[in-house]
Amino acid sequence: MNFDLTSNFDLNELYLIKEIDGYAPEIGRLVSIMKWARATTLQSVRNLSIEQLDYLHDDQSNSIGALLLHIAAIEVSYQVNTFENRGLNSSEQEQWGAALELGDRGRSEIKGRPLSAYIEILNNVRRKTLDELKKRDDNWLFEVKPFWRNKPANNYFKWVHVFEDEINHRGQIRIIKKYIPQLESN
Repeated sequence: MNFDLTSNFDLNELYLIKEIDGYAPEIGRLVSIMKWARATTLQSVRNLSIEQLDYLHDDQSNSIGALLLHIAAIEVSYQVNTFENRGLNSSEQEQWGAALELGDRGRSEIKGRPLSAYIEILNNVRRKTLDELKKRDDNWLFEVKPFWRNKPANNYFKWVHVFEDEINHRGQIRIIKKYIPQLESN
């Protein structure tokens, strides 16, 4: 399995929230948490087949593959929101729409991919996030702008929400795995 995480992070330090060379101090701590969230997500999908990634428990469920792509899509939407101060454009909406919406569209469009394809997308999206975060200082984390329903939010909250969303979906992935017949004994 590719535990790339898109940087030279030492996985032996996975449980340390700390400053990271190349990042402002507070941003480094945020990146430490993002690294842990991603490592645990990747661990939860290790060795899954295409059939397992596409498994639907019922006609309302999301697949594990769709949830992985959703995790990437959420990160992309927050990249454009916080780094470019805009929403997704029509091209980005088309590219990421099924992953953002999930539901019927996700079930229809997100399937048939090997785990390596999802990991590559996750790594590419994260690589951009890490590159952009290196360009910012800690003051950027505390910039406040209107957010959901016009409530004030800072960039720190927005990025905490990105990995909070990932952790939430990782929990869903773990539940879905329990229903996959081939994994019942695992």
